[in-house]
Amino acid sequence: MGAGSGEAGFEEFVAARYPALRRTAYLLCGDWHAAEDLVQGALVKLYARWRRLREPDKAGAYARTVMVRDHIDGLRRRSSTELSIPEPPETAAADVPDSDRQLALRAALAELRPQYRAVLVLRYWEDQTVAETARVLGLAEGTVRSDAHRALAKLREVLGDAVLDLVAD
Repeated sequence: MGAGSGEAGFEEFVAARYPALRRTAYLLCGDWHAAEDLVQGALVKLYARWRRLREPDKAGAYARTVMVRDHIDGLRRRSSTELSIPEPPETAAADVPDSDRQLALRAALAELRPQYRAVLVLRYWEDQTVAETARVLGLAEGTVRSDAHRALAKLREVLGDAVLDLVAD
């Protein structure tokens, strides 16, 4: 991308990468408001390090890593008495039209453990290698492979016959 090291370079980065970061965050947490919070938190941390980045072209990877780790850490800290509820239908975000396939997949992703979900999002949505995914999540490559295998099996279990609809055109 070639973003500069100054504030203008950061603004250029945000303008170019924000939509992709927001989609990734949504896939991680399944809630547009929480996704906005994840992205904003990652951008704050990125801005604090922006001038010290040795390779500004890797800022997207840094931001993605921060989002994934913050999301998983937030789930670990969440009180056992705290209940998470979806947005009321009258205020649901409508800026991204959902097909039946997307809705089924998102519902199935919501059934997964956070680490499984993060592995699938990074490996198959972000098209990261096993090594890149392992680095972002701080896991061994073998753990990423086994988590991906287990997560896909769980998706198939949750989706049942609907899995065929996801691959059909």
